Amino acid sequence: MKLHVVRADPAGNITLFVLDPVPREERAALAAALLRLPGTDAEQVGFACEPRDGFDGRMEMAGGEFCGNASRAFGMLLARRRGVTGRAHYTLEVSGSASPVCVDVNVAEGTARAAMPLPRPCGKFVLFDERDMLVNLGGIVHFVTHHKPDAAAMDALEPVLRTMREAGALPDMEAYGVIFLHDGRMTPLVKVPAAGTLFWEGSCGSGSLAAAIVESAGTEDGTFARDYVQPAGVVRAEVERRESCVCAAYIGGSVTLGETMEIEI
Repeated sequence: MKLHVVRADPAGNITLFVLDPVPREERAALAAALLRLPGTDAEQVGFACEPRDGFDGRMEMAGGEFCGNASRAFGMLLARRRGVTGRAHYTLEVSGSASPVCVDVNVAEGTARAAMPLPRPCGKFVLFDERDMLVNLGGIVHFVTHHKPDAAAMDALEPVLRTMREAGALPDMEAYGVIFLHDGRMTPLVKVPAAGTLFWEGSCGSGSLAAAIVESAGTEDGTFARDYVQPAGVVRAEVERRESCVCAAYIGGSVTLGETMEIEI
């Protein structure tokens, strides 16, 4: 099978986009094969799909999860394929998101900004300390902690998430992560069960938003914005609060694209 693939780098969260149609049931195995390719350093795979009327594009992740960084990068990819050299605004269909995802691209500056899903209610529990918080963004759920990075935290989190899902509290969860805020840096550990992946990611867009939601809790109404420095890049997360509730959320940062490659799998 020959595939046309583009390597995208949204703030270090390396993503491979497959441009050819691939049946959904074949994507997990194909993504696993692509992630094994030497030299790409990829952490995830997205698939360009035919959009419905009213949308500029559709992108589905290999595990059906939502990914903010991949959404930003896909917007940049659309701009390149359409010959845009300045700014563009796209309304996208993205897996794991029940609502459209709007992406603003600035090709000249090499940046893209995505409006993100708003957090949904979920229960609170403590793994390490009282500042820990679970943030449910629908297709992906993040546990934000100020503990130092430790893979054992994922082992402790998974039984809790399993119990919550069995109780119907997290019906749309396709991926989950632990977001470590420690020593002024953010370190994301993300798992996508359907794709069979677990990565210490270079950066995580939805994880950055989850961190901003946690850190803005209890603040005055208005905009909270922070640049989250991560292992391979920086993501800016913005949260707008009204009457203590999140009413709008965004992530932004750099995006670079490689040339289209023809790969035989």
